[in-house]
Amino acid sequence: MKRLNHNVRVLVTDGGRATVFRNAGQVGHPDLVAVKQYHQDNPPNREQATDKPTRVMESVGQGRSSAEQPDYHQMTEDRFVKGIAGDMAKDLGAGEFSEIVVVAPPVAMGVWRKAVAPALAKATLKEITKDLTKQNASAIAESVVKALEGD
Repeated sequence: MKRLNHNVRVLVTDGGRATVFRNAGQVGHPDLVAVKQYHQDNPPNREQATDKPTRVMESVGQGRSSAEQPDYHQMTEDRFVKGIAGDMAKDLGAGEFSEIVVVAPPVAMGVWRKAVAPALAKATLKEITKDLTKQNASAIAESVVKALEGD
């Protein structure tokens, strides 16, 4: 059974904000202390897009169709999560922690899994697919302990 040991990092993120905690408590008595916080402003896609979707003329027949417009909002969220993965890899390399628990909603977790370095993947104690970014530290600690004990 995995446990939330002393000095384990807990990363709680989504596509726009993240908090990195360190467990200052002991096994059975977690005390999550915020170490780093990240935030980015990311307006909706309609505010980031510059124009109407482009039109494509069909070469056969006389039809027109519109090309799909990129989702700039999602691209910005993905870049944010990838940046955090890079920061966590640097911190792991610097010896600031040896184990990490990652908590993120499904889309952000998918981006995290693709972006994470092999050493960081090996140091990952548990991945929890939930959005807890608006929860307080004690609620996050309770969810993490419950998820770890479920293994």
